[in-house]
Amino acid sequence: MALIMTATAIALALSSETDKLALLALKEKLTNGVPNSLPSWNHSLHFCEWQGVECGHRHIRVTGLHLQNQNWGGTLCPALGNLTFLRSLNLSNINLHGEIPTQVGLLKRLKFLDLSHNNLQGEVPIEITNCSNLEVIRLLYNKLTGKVPTWFGSMVQLTKLELGANDLVGTIPPFLGNLSSLKLISLSRNHLEGNIPHTFGRLSNLKGLYLGLNSLSGIVPPSLYNLSNMITFVLGENQLSGTIPSNLQLAFPNLESFFIGHNHFSGTFPSSISNLTKLQLFDISINGFNGPIPPTLGNLKKLRVFVISSNSFGTGQDHDMKFLSSLTNCTELQTLWLDFNRFGGVLPDFIGNFSTHLSSLNMGSNQISGMIPEGIGQLIGLSDFNMMDNFLEGTIPDSIAKLKDLVRLVLQQNKLSGNIPSVIGNLTMLSELYLHTNKLEGSIPFTLRYCTRMQSFGVSENNLSGDVPNQTFGYLEGLINLDLSINSLTGSIPSEFGTLKHLSLLYLYENKLSGEIPMELGACSQLTELILQRNFFYGSIPSFLGSLNSLEILDLSKNNFSSTIPHELQNLTFLSTLNLSFNHLYGEIPIGGVFNNVTKFSLIGNDDLCGGIPQLKLPACSKSHLKKHKRSLKKRVILISVTGVVFFCFITFISMYCPWKKPKKLSSLPSLQNRYLKVSYEELYEATNGFSSYNLVGTGSFGSVYKGFLPHFENPIAVKVLNLETRGASKSFMAECKALEMIKHRNLLKILTYCSSFDYNGEVFKAIVFEFMPNGSLERLLHGNEECEFGNLNLDLTQRINVALDVANALDYLHHNSEQPIVHCDIKPSNVLLDGDIVACLGDFGLARLLLDVATGNSGRHQVSSSAIKGTIGYVPPEYGFGGPVSLQGDIYSYGILLLEMLTGKKPTDNEFCEGLSLHNLCKMAITEGIREIVDSRLLIAAAMEDHIRECLVSFARIGVACSAELPAQRMSIKDVTLHLQAIKQKLSGCC
Repeated sequence: MALIMTATAIALALSSETDKLALLALKEKLTNGVPNSLPSWNHSLHFCEWQGVECGHRHIRVTGLHLQNQNWGGTLCPALGNLTFLRSLNLSNINLHGEIPTQVGLLKRLKFLDLSHNNLQGEVPIEITNCSNLEVIRLLYNKLTGKVPTWFGSMVQLTKLELGANDLVGTIPPFLGNLSSLKLISLSRNHLEGNIPHTFGRLSNLKGLYLGLNSLSGIVPPSLYNLSNMITFVLGENQLSGTIPSNLQLAFPNLESFFIGHNHFSGTFPSSISNLTKLQLFDISINGFNGPIPPTLGNLKKLRVFVISSNSFGTGQDHDMKFLSSLTNCTELQTLWLDFNRFGGVLPDFIGNFSTHLSSLNMGSNQISGMIPEGIGQLIGLSDFNMMDNFLEGTIPDSIAKLKDLVRLVLQQNKLSGNIPSVIGNLTMLSELYLHTNKLEGSIPFTLRYCTRMQSFGVSENNLSGDVPNQTFGYLEGLINLDLSINSLTGSIPSEFGTLKHLSLLYLYENKLSGEIPMELGACSQLTELILQRNFFYGSIPSFLGSLNSLEILDLSKNNFSSTIPHELQNLTFLSTLNLSFNHLYGEIPIGGVFNNVTKFSLIGNDDLCGGIPQLKLPACSKSHLKKHKRSLKKRVILISVTGVVFFCFITFISMYCPWKKPKKLSSLPSLQNRYLKVSYEELYEATNGFSSYNLVGTGSFGSVYKGFLPHFENPIAVKVLNLETRGASKSFMAECKALEMIKHRNLLKILTYCSSFDYNGEVFKAIVFEFMPNGSLERLLHGNEECEFGNLNLDLTQRINVALDVANALDYLHHNSEQPIVHCDIKPSNVLLDGDIVACLGDFGLARLLLDVATGNSGRHQVSSSAIKGTIGYVPPEYGFGGPVSLQGDIYSYGILLLEMLTGKKPTDNEFCEGLSLHNLCKMAITEGIREIVDSRLLIAAAMEDHIRECLVSFARIGVACSAELPAQRMSIKDVTLHLQAIKQKLSGCC
């Protein structure tokens, strides 16, 4: 007996020693031989007392090894297979690499295996099938390859199989459906394809199914909806299709998480969702669902995440968002994403009653209108607020300052107006602020300096003015992206930009900035894109730009730089786009780096450059080139002046002494060249400072208008440049020229000259030069609130009557007193221009039609088809919309709308005019019901509403209403209009 006990003791001692040696060998591989690596196994202690080691009470053998979440590493030693009493092995998140050793198959007592969150590679070894007692296999978040092993189907004890986040391929083996004990399957984040096996419907104990982020296709097997124990259902980011069953609450009564986003599901939103009272997470985004959202979601008391983005919910109508009120009952709601749908209506104020746990509210890219409600300030837990690409109006409410945890604020692409609120500085956690493409004005608030965590700030395409503030951006040391483009900012680039060490994108283009590029900008070593085009920067292009080694895009075009091109720029190895066009650069062009590929750089509009690669076909540089450049600007001015005088004298001489020799006609302008001195593209380019944004005074359907100065004319000029890429622009040019050659009237915009040539790119260029009208357009005075050269002009009633008379006189001349009757076709405030004495001139004859041509059918290629809309929406007469021909009565209709707009200060396209209400109907009702209610408030302020004033306003309204009658035969004639307006003018002058 003693011998037996002694033999047993020896055997146990030998077994224990085997386990100890196995552990030491394992540690050797895990620590790569580094003795100080964790955990510390103290050799003075028995190995059962080592950190992470568990031993059985009966046999002094290792039964558990738990070394997870520690700073180990290395590979798994095959000696692991000697721990034959091991029941639980957890080596997750310890930086393992290499393959799973086949010796794991020797651990026949093993029930729990967790090797997740490592970098293990290779296939899952088939030897694991020998571990027939395994209940949990967790191998997710590795780099395992191959297919999902079919032999898992023989492991009948398995309750959890987790292989997600690997590189597995192939299909899901149907045999997994035989494992009736399975409660959880995780195969997400692999490369699996094919259908979901219908055999999964047999897994009656299944509570969690994770198949997302694969390439699975087909429909969800109906059998899956019999799994009444399901708690978590994740199929997102596949290619699955079908619908959600209407009785989902019966199929999954215990459902807590439902993720099917980013698939091809369709159908309506199942109202049965509201009965899933345990539901916490719901995501059906990026599918094809449509229809209304039920107003019963408030039953979901435990709802935390509700995401229905990128579907077709809503109709753009007011009732679309009624369901939001029910969500105020979901007191645990944290994430609400409704973006990229069709929701319409006004953003309700009760959104402030949402859960204070709400951290992310995304309603962007819908059709939501109205103002941002003050109640938004009640959502004190909000960190992400996105309302981009909607129709929001009004100002940004000051209550937003209460959102102390706000990190991301996205309000771009709306119609927001007013200033950027100074309270923005209260949002000290703000990291991203996007306000692009709104109608914001004023200056950038200096309080922005307190948003020290800011990484992205974008306010492009607004009406911001003033200097870029000093002592503001320098505090935002973490700034990465800064976009202030397409505004009216002035001043220079603050030197404090040099403190922005992490700045990657700097967009300042299309402003009115000036000065030199500050040297401090050279400290922004992380810059990848620097775009300063269309400003008034001058001086030399600094050589320090060549030290910005990360630069990929550099655009300094359309400024006033005058220097040589720094050779340092050719050292920028990542520079792929360089635009230095339209400056005053001279000297030698480098040939290295970006300058070695003509598709990567542009230098057009710089006439004094030389050298460069042969493809540029420029002359070689000589020693006198620099000296020549210094005299070039002066010579250019003299040359233009002398050439103009000589050419004018020559034309005069020819016309006086050689009348039998007619000059050759331009094919595009058959008679204008006989009447006007033609100018070149170069002259107009210099006259407008390179068609700079600073000189831009307006844009239209077919082009842009710039202010400028020509040596031939004493006063400023207006240059209308046709955008020939716009369909119909060339025909518009022809129509305007054809009309202008026939007319001359005090109230018609006077043409001075024209240009039909080629630009510096070799593209066709067409422009017409007019007298510059210093008080701008009637459109700006009525709606723009902009200052003109003579101050901030607010037209009183007498002035508006005078303007109306001027336009009426112009129409009377066009319709009845010109060589041929001319139909303007585009009467609107933006085409009525005012000179320094507030005399109105009608301009823009790009759509004009000669009535004789229209009547006889001789308009040829210059006549727009009758199916086209001739004019601007809101001013087009109804008959044109039905294909009717242009007519004098059509102009009268547009003129009537213009009068009513002058009376009310409202555009015919304002949002309030819908569902049968129009500007015409509004004024027609006001004639009898009360004119005061519709009159422009500025008129009411300027003049007391005495009886004679009221009578004049009513008479003015009657004329506008009569002119804009629906039927052409019912409209007032232009001669009667003139008589009635004269009567109103006399009445006003007689009473004042």
